Amino acid sequence: MFWIFLRLGLTSFGGPIAHLGYFREEFVNKRKWFDDPSYADVVALCQFLPGPASSQVGISIGLSRAGIPGAIAAWLGFTLPSAVVLVAFAFGISIYNESLSAGWLHGLKVVAVAIVAQAIWGMAKSLTPDFRRVLIALGSAGLAILFPTAMGQMGVIVLGAILGLIFIQGIAIPPQTPIRIPLSRRAGIVSLVIFASLLVALPFWGSGHENVKIIDSFFRTGSLVFGGGHVVLPLLKSEIVNNGWVSSDAFMAGYGAVQAVPGPLFTFAAYLGAMLNTELTGWIGAGVCLLAVFLPSFLIVFGVLPFWEKLRQIQKMRFAVAGINASVVGLLMAAFYNPVWTSAIFSVKDFVFALGCFILLMFLKAPSWAVVILGAIVGGLL
Repeated sequence: MFWIFLRLGLTSFGGPIAHLGYFREEFVNKRKWFDDPSYADVVALCQFLPGPASSQVGISIGLSRAGIPGAIAAWLGFTLPSAVVLVAFAFGISIYNESLSAGWLHGLKVVAVAIVAQAIWGMAKSLTPDFRRVLIALGSAGLAILFPTAMGQMGVIVLGAILGLIFIQGIAIPPQTPIRIPLSRRAGIVSLVIFASLLVALPFWGSGHENVKIIDSFFRTGSLVFGGGHVVLPLLKSEIVNNGWVSSDAFMAGYGAVQAVPGPLFTFAAYLGAMLNTELTGWIGAGVCLLAVFLPSFLIVFGVLPFWEKLRQIQKMRFAVAGINASVVGLLMAAFYNPVWTSAIFSVKDFVFALGCFILLMFLKAPSWAVVILGAIVGGLL
């Protein structure tokens, strides 16, 4: 599990939506660990939860296949590459050549267009097989484009569940393939109690201890942020810069660097931990802050998944989930337009390059990691 996710952590450029495309290719198409409806159910749940959705999907996959050790191994593999690079950047090591960065980074963004398009194509075929669910997906995409906020995304998912209950009840929904969750509901309750207790207790413990206050800032950010990595960056700035723990210039330098690395954007916490102007700094600060910002994701996923597996097998819940899955396709379509397409396709050359990558992935069955490397090379050369 660690090696699988380490390879994904080294090659998964393009942000959380692209990560879901990489995961689908690896675990649905290649390894057959999940079918499309089951994978989409996990994605829909993690979109609903606070924290980094793609990391939570990875934690869920690791938990399903290899228990709690598998969940930890999946998170470590996916998170370490970007965390190590960002800490090295914090120590002043020049990882990227400035003259090449714009070209090869742009190439990676173009590859992300092809990867997300492939994910949408594959998920739409299985999750929107009839006209009603196509309409739900298209409506969800339109609403998500018009209201591109975390609350807007949650509203689209809730609306998809309601429309599923209303319009999909007359359509035969096959029984859901069970997702193996090796945790009891009692363990889930314990996990949620620990999460709530830390969320309440850490602010009190941190009132007289600066290190605990720092941990509280990162834990609270990981607990309450909706909308993924791009939302967490401004929230961290208000917590970290305003408290004087990291200068504004240092924060903005890291903000630029985090766009250049694969894996989850939440690893920005490791950079900030290494840059803290406190006794908690360097590698220790990086590790503590990284654990603090991701710990809520573990506790929430461990707490919710045992109940989710029971709920998704109920017939009415299956209709609701079918509507949610169609909405997830719509959310992917909206994200494909903005920011994936709008941040990458600026010319006819970009479009042709993205189309070529899409053909490599869809029809020539090229591995996604090879297309990522190709995209970086071609982008750098051009």
